[in-house]
Amino acid sequence: MGTVILLTLTGLGLAALYFLVASGLSLVFGLADVLNFAHGLFLGVGAYGTWWAAGNLPGAGDDGFGFVLAVIFGVAAGTLVAVLVELVLIRPLYSRTIEQVLVTVGLSLAGVALLQATWGADARPFPRPDWTRQVTGILGAQVPNGGLLLIIAAVLVLGAILAFLRWTRYGLVIRAGVENREMVTALGIDVRKAFTLVFAIGGAAAALAGALGGVYFGTVSPGQGSSLLIFAFIVVVIGGMGSVVGSAYAAVVVGLVQQFVNYYGTSGLGDICVVGLLAVVLLLRPQGIAGKVATA
Repeated sequence: MGTVILLTLTGLGLAALYFLVASGLSLVFGLADVLNFAHGLFLGVGAYGTWWAAGNLPGAGDDGFGFVLAVIFGVAAGTLVAVLVELVLIRPLYSRTIEQVLVTVGLSLAGVALLQATWGADARPFPRPDWTRQVTGILGAQVPNGGLLLIIAAVLVLGAILAFLRWTRYGLVIRAGVENREMVTALGIDVRKAFTLVFAIGGAAAALAGALGGVYFGTVSPGQGSSLLIFAFIVVVIGGMGSVVGSAYAAVVVGLVQQFVNYYGTSGLGDICVVGLLAVVLLLRPQGIAGKVATA
């Protein structure tokens, strides 16, 4: 029983990491109709920003508030990069899908190369607080605190996003824009500001995933964002393009499938099962778990 509890909670920790990356992807696609392949860059900037801050900002290397300060710095750096990418590269290409894909893919490759040139290609130990290296006993299972931290962060981010979308003016604009962008524009609302805000939110969530992913894995590397982005895209497609709640459901399914199959099967089989699950969803319900059926 302890093994099942451990696998469930560690699988939920992995799911939380996927959701933090996928939530921004889902928002950006839902409102701006942009497949942002450079999203992993925001994660990388957040991870390296936190890693750098922990060793250079006064007091940021402490286990308590210092670590929080380092994470805030990393999230701010990732958010800034996301906003700059939207303003400089994405905004002129909103009506040109092919160019969007080419630019974001190129930016993703360039971002990895820049991180490698700055800090090297090898993985570096992440400055984790001591309490994140410890475990907590839950129903007979010794669960790593790093995974529990990810679960708590993902729940808080999901709640914050849903509250923002439901109870703020810009949240209402974003929800309306997801449903019918042309109608919102016809009402005289400047959706471009909403686009920038959505990129900022997505960049912040991805940067937080980079910072907490460093705690989860114990290292940070230039290609970490690209590898996580693959599973984040799978989560977005399974959950339904543009649905944050659907991405949360899908992340839980993907994380648990990976964890249980990799443990009880052979290493890597869980990844294959996730790809198989994606294929099944595309064949039987191409709009995803929470997506809406397209109508003529």
